[in-house]
Amino acid sequence: MRRLLLLNGPNLNLLGKREPDVYGSFTLDDVEQEVENVVTKNDCELVSKQTNHEGELVDLIQEAEGQYMGIILNAAAYTHTSVALHDAIKSITVPVIEVHISNIHSRESFRHQSLIAPVCYGQIVGFGLLSYRLAAEAIFSISK
Repeated sequence: MRRLLLLNGPNLNLLGKREPDVYGSFTLDDVEQEVENVVTKNDCELVSKQTNHEGELVDLIQEAEGQYMGIILNAAAYTHTSVALHDAIKSITVPVIEVHISNIHSRESFRHQSLIAPVCYGQIVGFGLLSYRLAAEAIFSISK
């Protein structure tokens, strides 16, 4: 069976509690269910992980080669700081879609640059929970 990897980075375990004016009232469970709905329709299995640790994200990305048809990645704050994530994504052939709940380009200036965008297949920002569904649909669209 085909598998899709959903990776969420630091502080996303606090969705629904943390800055609801920016991130909405939905939870990480809601995110996972949103992606699961798309994955199930496409006869695929979803593996979902959340971590606050950069190295663990690097490990999960490196281990994805040959195991997953695609990765949906919300690297959260590491988006703007992590050369290690950039290099990990660059080292694999699995397509990675970068996702953000808020529009990072309309927020504080330090959030405008994504260090991972140049090595991701694409970037979806600013659509809230819908960002994740769009990313899942994109993975299935490019994997046909």
